[in-house]
Amino acid sequence: MATSFWHPQALMSQVQHEEIVIVRGEGSYLWTDDGTRLLDATAGLWYANIGHGDQRVADAVRAQMAELETFHSFGRFASKPNKDICDRIVSLAPLGPDAKVFLGSGGSDAIDSAAKLARRYFTATDRPQKRIIVSRENAYHGLHGFGTSLGWMEPNRIGYGDLDPAVLRASATDADDVEKVIMNAGPEFVAAFFAEPIIGAGGVIFPGEEYLHRVRDLCREHDILFVADEVICGFGRTGEWFASGKYNLDPDMITFAKGVTSGYLPLGGVIVAPKVTKPFWADGSQTWFKHGLTYSGHATCCAAAMANLDVIEQDGLVDRVATLEKPFAEAMQSLSDDPHVIDVRTPAGLLGAFQVETAEQGVKLEAEIMARGILCRKVGDGTSIAYSPPFIITEEEIDRMVDAAAKALKTL
Repeated sequence: MATSFWHPQALMSQVQHEEIVIVRGEGSYLWTDDGTRLLDATAGLWYANIGHGDQRVADAVRAQMAELETFHSFGRFASKPNKDICDRIVSLAPLGPDAKVFLGSGGSDAIDSAAKLARRYFTATDRPQKRIIVSRENAYHGLHGFGTSLGWMEPNRIGYGDLDPAVLRASATDADDVEKVIMNAGPEFVAAFFAEPIIGAGGVIFPGEEYLHRVRDLCREHDILFVADEVICGFGRTGEWFASGKYNLDPDMITFAKGVTSGYLPLGGVIVAPKVTKPFWADGSQTWFKHGLTYSGHATCCAAAMANLDVIEQDGLVDRVATLEKPFAEAMQSLSDDPHVIDVRTPAGLLGAFQVETAEQGVKLEAEIMARGILCRKVGDGTSIAYSPPFIITEEEIDRMVDAAAKALKTL
């Protein structure tokens, strides 16, 4: 029977006849409705950091719902969970104790919020001409309005007509090109630069610290806001709480989602440095940021996030990622011996991908690896196969993931 559920990011003419229905999750594993067990080497969409089915999070959600499922946070209203999670995030983030957090329901919300805030900030500081936002080739910043404009994976942009004309594309790896784009546009007109410290969906691409520092310095020189999109990297994925701290990026804003709840409930947001908050928060200010979402600061989602961060801290999972970084990289790099593999990228922590020659090979590999009981993901232009397992993965399971890829490669 065909499904009535319209899958996101799916060719429905095909998918409606090929659904894979997940019915249970436990630890690093998932089960389908036909009883197949799969090792989730993707952590869902990069988010299941603590693994599936952790009862500590489920218990916290249940308790919060019994007390107060939620109430909106517009105007003067707040709930204890949304205040607590913002304080917790600020304590972990590398923006200092006076940073603030604007909450939404996920990464796409976070990107839209950050893009609007960047432009609103310059209007509030009497520079309304600074409206241009620069992002990078291969970037993925969600699929809301701003995210579609900021992302440069072409299939996500096709068919929507003209996107935001004040968004420009620069190189993901060449800082000279970034400077050229900014100078050609006129730095006096550029509001913000958006960058994933490690590009995720665009192919697991790390431009190097030198690139990131050079671009950050360009932003400082020309009073351009540096926005680090840490929707994937945040909350331990790179072996530290934030990639911005790992690489000493000193951004003006950090967008986050995914790992803040490990996907147990939807939550995301923007961590905002004091420089950007000042026009809005200073005593006596009459400047509003007229933006918000119904579920900004949803109490139960915030309780899930608090419980998730408790699990990460109590179980030492950020340190575990740092410990697993080397064996994971070594296992992934072993695939470089296969003649079909043209690149292996293991930039940090539990983030890695190997690249083959054609997208057709990518399709076949994804299916062959899954047939061996391992979930992976095609990313970028379809030639790269990404692994981003939960933080609770074992070295034995890492070897299984890579062995499945090695055997799949031999079928090409």
